[in-house]
Amino acid sequence: MGYRRLGLRSDHRQSLLRNAVTSLLKEEKIQTTETRAKEVNRLAEKMITLGKRGDLHARRQALAFITDEDVVKKLFDTIGPKYAERSGGYTRIIKGGYRRGDGAPMAVIELV
Repeated sequence: MGYRRLGLRSDHRQSLLRNAVTSLLKEEKIQTTETRAKEVNRLAEKMITLGKRGDLHARRQALAFITDEDVVKKLFDTIGPKYAERSGGYTRIIKGGYRRGDGAPMAVIELV
């Protein structure tokens, strides 16, 4: 299989990942579980690649996935040009201990 199911129905999983990617691009740093961070990493890299392309089709593809138009504007105006010379590896995952309630391994994912 090409992705992690995260123990969620497909519509819930897609919604969670869309919101997480939107938050990551907006705040440039979020804290979540390691498994979710790895999935968010995959999708965020794809969105930043669209931002680097910068054409109308890429913008419409990003708008179809990201839930906030202001974040798409930031992606294409600020984030995309920032990584113009870089060919991948736009995010970093830093492991950060375990969640107190259920012991889930936590991580911080941030833009490099």
